[in-house]
Amino acid sequence: MAKTGATGFTRIINAAGYSWLGLKAAYVNEAAFRQELWLVIALTPIAIIYGPSYADKAILIASLIFILLIEILNSALEAVVDRFGDEIHPLSGRAKDMGSAAVLLAFVISGLVWFSVFSQTTGY
Repeated sequence: MAKTGATGFTRIINAAGYSWLGLKAAYVNEAAFRQELWLVIALTPIAIIYGPSYADKAILIASLIFILLIEILNSALEAVVDRFGDEIHPLSGRAKDMGSAAVLLAFVISGLVWFSVFSQTTGY
């Protein structure tokens, strides 16, 4: 996308539009993003209802959004790699594997957060 030269509030509005397009592209083109978004939608009410404090609720929800953030970055990385061609190349494979590993680590972080918050309230 070419630079528009927009400044101030117009630039912010344009950036929000581009962000919306990115979220929409992720949902339309990436099955993993769709699945993770629905996971976030399903778990957010649980965080709101059962999170012991407002801070805990925010941390639980933020850990879920973190998964979506990393998935979007992984999908963007894969799109850039795929743009350069279909041929198999070790660096392309490494980049995609590392992006996938980042998503896995985001899930680990989120799981640790959820375990930490709820283990405090249950006494484990």
